[in-house]
Amino acid sequence: MLKGWPTNDSSPEPEGRGLLRRAATNADRSPNAYSPKTETMTAADIRQQFLDFFASKGHSIVQSAPIVVKNDPTLMFTNAGMNQFKDYFLGNSVPPASRVADTQKCLRVSGKHNDLEEVGVDHYHHTMFEMLGNWSFGDYFKTEAIAWSWELLTEVFKMDKDRLYVTVFEGDEKEGLPEDSEARAEWLKWTAEDRILPGNKKDNFWEMGDTGPCGPCTEIHVDMRSPAEREAVSGASLVNKDHPEVIEIWNNVFIQYNRTKDGSLQPLPAKHVDTGMGLERLVRTLQGKKSNYDTDLFSGTIALVASVTGKTYDGSDSREAVAFRVLADHIRAICFTIADGQLPSNTGAGYVIRRILRRAVRYYYSYLDYKQPLLQQLVPALAAQFATVFPELKQQQDFVQKVVLEEEQAFLSTLEKGLKRIGELLAEDAPAIAGDKAFELYDTYGFPPDLTKLIAAEQNKTMDEAGFEKAMAEQKNRSRAATQIDAGDWVVVHQGEGRGFVGYSQLTTETRVLRYRKVSAKGKTQYQLVLEETPFYAESGGQVGDTGTLMANASAGAGPAGGEVVIADTKKENNLILHLTDKLPENIEGVFTASVNKPLRQSTAVHHSATHLMHAALRHVLGHHVQQKGSLVNAEHLRFDFSHFAKMTDEEMAQVEAEVNEKIRANIPVVIAEMPKDEAIAMGAMALFGEKYADTVRVVIIDPAYSLELCGGTHVGATGELGIFKLKSEAAVAAGVRRVEAVCGAAAEQYIGETEKNMAAISGLLKGAKDLPKAIDNLLAENAQLKKHVESLEARQLVAVRNELLQKDDIINQVNFIGDIVEVPHADALKKLCFDLKHHLSDFVVVLCANIGGKPFVAIAIADNVVAARGLDAGAIIKQQVAPLIKGGGGGQKNLATAGGNDAGQLQQVIDVVRGLL
Repeated sequence: MLKGWPTNDSSPEPEGRGLLRRAATNADRSPNAYSPKTETMTAADIRQQFLDFFASKGHSIVQSAPIVVKNDPTLMFTNAGMNQFKDYFLGNSVPPASRVADTQKCLRVSGKHNDLEEVGVDHYHHTMFEMLGNWSFGDYFKTEAIAWSWELLTEVFKMDKDRLYVTVFEGDEKEGLPEDSEARAEWLKWTAEDRILPGNKKDNFWEMGDTGPCGPCTEIHVDMRSPAEREAVSGASLVNKDHPEVIEIWNNVFIQYNRTKDGSLQPLPAKHVDTGMGLERLVRTLQGKKSNYDTDLFSGTIALVASVTGKTYDGSDSREAVAFRVLADHIRAICFTIADGQLPSNTGAGYVIRRILRRAVRYYYSYLDYKQPLLQQLVPALAAQFATVFPELKQQQDFVQKVVLEEEQAFLSTLEKGLKRIGELLAEDAPAIAGDKAFELYDTYGFPPDLTKLIAAEQNKTMDEAGFEKAMAEQKNRSRAATQIDAGDWVVVHQGEGRGFVGYSQLTTETRVLRYRKVSAKGKTQYQLVLEETPFYAESGGQVGDTGTLMANASAGAGPAGGEVVIADTKKENNLILHLTDKLPENIEGVFTASVNKPLRQSTAVHHSATHLMHAALRHVLGHHVQQKGSLVNAEHLRFDFSHFAKMTDEEMAQVEAEVNEKIRANIPVVIAEMPKDEAIAMGAMALFGEKYADTVRVVIIDPAYSLELCGGTHVGATGELGIFKLKSEAAVAAGVRRVEAVCGAAAEQYIGETEKNMAAISGLLKGAKDLPKAIDNLLAENAQLKKHVESLEARQLVAVRNELLQKDDIINQVNFIGDIVEVPHADALKKLCFDLKHHLSDFVVVLCANIGGKPFVAIAIADNVVAARGLDAGAIIKQQVAPLIKGGGGGQKNLATAGGNDAGQLQQVIDVVRGLL
């Protein structure tokens, strides 16, 4: 099993414990100085003892990275403790310490052991979980890692040694990999040989991905069965057999190889240790519980749900008990992703969060019979539970609660529509709900297949499960194809690290290509170059990446003078700056002049500095609850998302705009300072939730009393360079989040010029009216009056048409039939006529056609009793018989349906076809 064991993880934490006691206070203590508690431990005790233990072994204790991943195209969410250290394993960055330990927020909702629909159904799957881990970057290796694992579990946590088993990599002949005899030898120092079990490549060889660092791993398993069960069946035979009580407790990965694109393995020059232990599973083990949900990580939330709903949690496998577990798990995934900056949406990571939230709503709505927002009531308790562990949730409690509430309210409305839709499907004359329709219920209305099957069974019907799975697989394949990136191996041109980014102070520099690789995505092939030093800013922090050129330096032998490569974009993957080009330089080994597009960089810097001023103005005008939730800064404009729960008034918009322009006229110096992060925060510098900052940060200061922000972007030298600032729009973008768009400098001048040009054109159309608003109001009032008059005339016309149609009533097999091609002003008039005729006919079938502007339109109405007696369905007739004739499409209900098309020459045939059905 891979490190991190997707199958069981999640964890909020009880009362505050001062989670990250700094390594500085512990690193100098000897191992013998560590004195564990022996009384019954809470989850907070267990977490803290893990961190204290590794601090005593010289590890620096670091903060959890945000659960939402930025600057890594391979991940949406942090799904393992090692994610934030990926650059160190890849050799892209130098770690600040060779030994670190932490507790990391993780999220997993897909993969072999991470089916979202399983969470809550069993007692060990989770979405959000907490991963305890210790790492060595080229420092200690197998000897220390194995010894310390055993010491912590058996001496600190007092776990019974007779209940523990370990696995080591047995080797792989196909890969040419030997058994990890070194790990086996180390384990023999601590446990009996019959407790050291061989593990295959699937379970005991960890890989970061298709390529990259990898190596064998050793797992520690615990047998939690009763003495009688252990006596009857050896625990060794149940290891890695998915037994619910013989479970993996810890995984130590020994990273010693690099997997290349061709599949071969190369030894790494520096070897690393990467371990992971899910807190949920560890707490369950140490507290002697049969279910993760019985531990104090979840019991508080479950008790609160019981109090709110009036239901009782019995820990069984009933649908009601599953609902309790779903809520206790999902509320954490929802809250921490929102707190780290990922709002629910219809795409990407936002869609994942929306799916999790909607699944929770479905469960309390359907199985706890609770029909109003429930999740938002759980947020304060969860925020308090994590206040000293992951304080970002407590700091944003009101915002997160508001977002969750609005999402719940929206989906509860959708759920009602879904129940109506499933009612329509069950009313159809079919023994089962078709697979594609079941998938529609899942994808559009959030109905899981088990709920659809349950509702169908109540009507003595079934669901086409194979069809549903097929539709689900097709969607996953489409999603995978849309995001798949095929990256080749890196080709090293020159060895070395280089100076990295130098673009704060210069826009041109001489450089060399250190390495490159070929990448393909969405049918396009490009190259990614890593330069020895670069003036190109890589997209991050909302600011777009620089563009420019890489010019061959003829004097240095890079090819003919004038040979250049266009840098189309600059991106960051982890901490690596990637320059995207459509072709490689002719002489890749030469020296080049890298030049940034200066006008675009300057315009982008103008909008970035303007963003800081506007952020400060928004907080001044609207209140200090305003927090940045997203931004885009480029040469054309700026876009800024922020927390606020009401539409900005015109007065507030004017105030913000005036305040920013006042600061521009003051020509305030924009000061950039580098300092320790804690010092910057103490100064009052704003840091963004969901961002991971280094120990030394860059602070952008525009008047210390007005705007201080941590920021790695590029800026102007003084606010006067911004020229003029103009807000363009303000709107809602998500629950509790507003979005403003604005322009500055030359872009603002252009926008104002276009606005004045449009105003002049409008004035001309209004005959030079001096009071434009009043003239437009008068025009609108006149237009409304004319529309009423036209509607009145149309109504009279339709009455006349209706009376003519009633004269054409034909009785066919005791059914009143009217079929005619009529002249009407618009397609909606056909439906109005059908509704009107309904009041004047009984036992009827009506088919009305019209040629409007050369396009055919058809409406069919059938009396309800004729639908029942004759088995006619207007919607089916439209789709199956009418639409092909007019080369179009349409649909509707059994008693009324419409269609439109492109062939108006077949309208009489449409009438004949419908007549023929009688």
